[in-house]
Amino acid sequence: MRQIIQSFKTGETILEEIPAPEVSSGTVLIKTTCSLVSLGTERMLVEFGKANLLQKARQQPDKVKQVLDKIKTEGLMPTLEAVFNKLGTPIPLGYCNVGKVVAVGRNVSEFKIGDRVASNGNHAEYVCVPKNLVAKIPDSVSDEAATFTVIGAIGLQGIRLCNPTLGEIIVVMGLGLIGLITAELLIASGCKVIGVDLDDRKLEIARQKGIVTFNPRGDGDVVKFVKEQTLEAGADGVIITASAKTNDIIAQAAQMSRKRGRIILVGVIGLGLNRSDFYEKELTFQVSCSYGPGRYDEDYEQKGMDYPLPFVRWTEKRNFEAVLTAIATHKLDIAPLVTERVPLEEFGKIYNNMNGGSIASLLIYPEQSNDSHVVVTTPTARFTNGAGGIGIIGAGNFTQMTMLPVLKKVQAPLVSIASKGGVSATVLAKKYGIQKSTTSNQEILMDPTVDLVMIMTRHNLHAPMVIEALKAGKHVFVEKPLALNNTELDAIIATYNGSKTLTVGFNRRYSPHIQKLKSLLGQSPVNVIATMNAGHIPPDVWVHDLEVGGGRIIGEACHYIDLISFLAGSKVTSVCMNAMGTQPQENTDNASILLHYENGSTGVINYFSNGSKAYPKERIEVFSQERTAVVNNFRLTEAYGFKGFSKLKTAIDKGHAAQFRLLCERVKYGGASLIPFEDLVNTTKASFAAIESLRTGGWIKVG
Repeated sequence: MRQIIQSFKTGETILEEIPAPEVSSGTVLIKTTCSLVSLGTERMLVEFGKANLLQKARQQPDKVKQVLDKIKTEGLMPTLEAVFNKLGTPIPLGYCNVGKVVAVGRNVSEFKIGDRVASNGNHAEYVCVPKNLVAKIPDSVSDEAATFTVIGAIGLQGIRLCNPTLGEIIVVMGLGLIGLITAELLIASGCKVIGVDLDDRKLEIARQKGIVTFNPRGDGDVVKFVKEQTLEAGADGVIITASAKTNDIIAQAAQMSRKRGRIILVGVIGLGLNRSDFYEKELTFQVSCSYGPGRYDEDYEQKGMDYPLPFVRWTEKRNFEAVLTAIATHKLDIAPLVTERVPLEEFGKIYNNMNGGSIASLLIYPEQSNDSHVVVTTPTARFTNGAGGIGIIGAGNFTQMTMLPVLKKVQAPLVSIASKGGVSATVLAKKYGIQKSTTSNQEILMDPTVDLVMIMTRHNLHAPMVIEALKAGKHVFVEKPLALNNTELDAIIATYNGSKTLTVGFNRRYSPHIQKLKSLLGQSPVNVIATMNAGHIPPDVWVHDLEVGGGRIIGEACHYIDLISFLAGSKVTSVCMNAMGTQPQENTDNASILLHYENGSTGVINYFSNGSKAYPKERIEVFSQERTAVVNNFRLTEAYGFKGFSKLKTAIDKGHAAQFRLLCERVKYGGASLIPFEDLVNTTKASFAAIESLRTGGWIKVG
């Protein structure tokens, strides 16, 4: 299928051939008939992409600070490499899609094949969209009219926050597409509406809809005009749908408002607020969040958990449905807003002229699309000689930023890569010379040229995919963690028969700093203190979700359990964990873990998220036989008491390159597993024991 994507690096907009997405649980697969180009939002993305590095930095000063902090802790070249990799990752464009349902996933009962639907899908011939972001189109509404559903919901949510009543006077500042829809919906609600814009064409459309109009460029002072229209009382509410960098708009909105008036921001403007403007009138100011309640809530959008209607009357999906009803009952007339209709293959007519004055541009999709990629549906192991082909499942940030650049350096034989949406996999396949991109994991598992499957998905998919790949007769590499709970781990143990190898991405043991220490320590017991200055991750990010990410202890601290086990040369026998807070929670990211080993070694893992990002991220201290070594961020190791060795200094090296080099060699030429299976099981059980210790408040034995 074809999809429109845009590069943040060059600003180039491309119609890319990519594999169509698979339908998954809680989603519907839609064959697109038309989509609406949101000229305001998409123009900002295109202009940002076309900006040079300095201009990009000026637009995102918060990101510049993050880059500077990363340079301090990890060095210049790794940081620049990460930045350019990020900028080189294109994004899909569009969020106003209409089409027919061609497949329905599990746990979806409200849609059936053949339904006409509107969704926030991208500009693509096929889109896979979660059910709470899809709405059925009434029979009386055309596909073209229905493309205004999502963008209409943005304006409708601004109205709901303003909460206008019959007879009130509301000012809409900015009569672009969202502004015109907002103004017309306000008229339908019984309000008098004053529309403000600089474009006479848009003002004329507004006048035809019964809106009082004003052009600040030629009609004088907008604040005085509103005061005149309201008999000096001021507007009851102001909804700002404009896009401008100036602070003048928010100042004017405050000055034209009546006492206790409401100001709602839907667009993007400068927010240099004058306190006295708001203080004297006791004005309220609120920023509207996109389509409405549920937006950016993963439980609602991705997991399909609806908010109960008696308590949340208008969710984003119910806003979609309300807009479609307004179109069906002719309270919202979108026909005058359509400026142009362009076939998908001629998309450049729109994107090469986004400042040409168009109000609403529609992309029309061919009836016959390329459907070829649509999918509706304790022994010791050794590698055996093989072609060494590698298939990758998952094309997220770690794959893009870390794994693929390293695999390229070690000349890994990459055969195929799969991603849920298809865009990221296709882009990465082109960039790294991977033969095939797909949205079907099964295509990789059934490919006889693939000897090793690398699983780089979210954590909740690790265990089931490991089992599936082992059953398919593949060697498996999976990013940590191996599993999220004992049930998953037991299923892996039951499946693993030693005929193929299983490797977990515990890369730090392969760092030259750790390898050097291991060679010097010998077999005697050690005391190790490992500190991870992990950094804050917002609580709504998926890694904190115990069902999806498993929390940061199971999901990330397992790295250090493996590292200390490697240095100790022994297995963990018992674990005790304490976390910050008077009532520590299982889902913690500020904790200290104590480890005891079979050979008497001990380990301490300090996993903290409340430290400064300017401080080094990782520090390992090793004590043994009156000798001490300190590894600082895998850049500098300083040793005390070791004969013939005092210091090792490198660029930051966490062992990824050595790990993947060894892995590729073993797949191609044969050899033992990189990490014995029983060690992987021990590390995984130790991470579960840490959580159990926090629950019970004592030491937990690792069986």
